[in-house]
Amino acid sequence: DVQLVESGGGSVQAGGSLRLSCAASGYTASSAYCMGWFRQAPGKEREGVVTMSHTGGAVYADSAKGRFTISKDNAKNTLHLQMNTLRPDDTAMYYCAAREYVGSYCYFAPSQFRYWGQGILVNVSS
Repeated sequence: DVQLVESGGGSVQAGGSLRLSCAASGYTASSAYCMGWFRQAPGKEREGVVTMSHTGGAVYADSAKGRFTISKDNAKNTLHLQMNTLRPDDTAMYYCAAREYVGSYCYFAPSQFRYWGQGILVNVSS
C-alpha cells in the first residue's frame, strides 16, 4: 500500500508563506497515480485544494489559484505545496492524498482517493 506523510505545517501570520511536503512510499511501479492536497476546516467538509496527475497536469481550486503552487520531486517521491499570501480562511488540516489514475488531469473527489496522509495543521492568524 501507498503511505503518505505530510510535513511543513505550522502557524503563520496572514500574508505569510508555508511549504507543505508529502513523502510517498509503497508505490507500484507499473501504476500511474494522481496526487493531491485537500483541507478540512473545523465544522466544514473536506475540500480539494489542488491535484496533479502522473503527467504533471494540475487542477487548482479557485481559492488556491494564484497563491498556491503544487510541485513534485519524482526522484524523491515527494509532493510539495507552496502556499503564499496566506489568509485566515486557509486555516485547516491539510491532507495529502493519492489514487491510481491514468489521465492528463484528475479532479477533486475525496471519495475517489484511496490513500491519505495523517494530516497536518496550518493555522493562519490575522
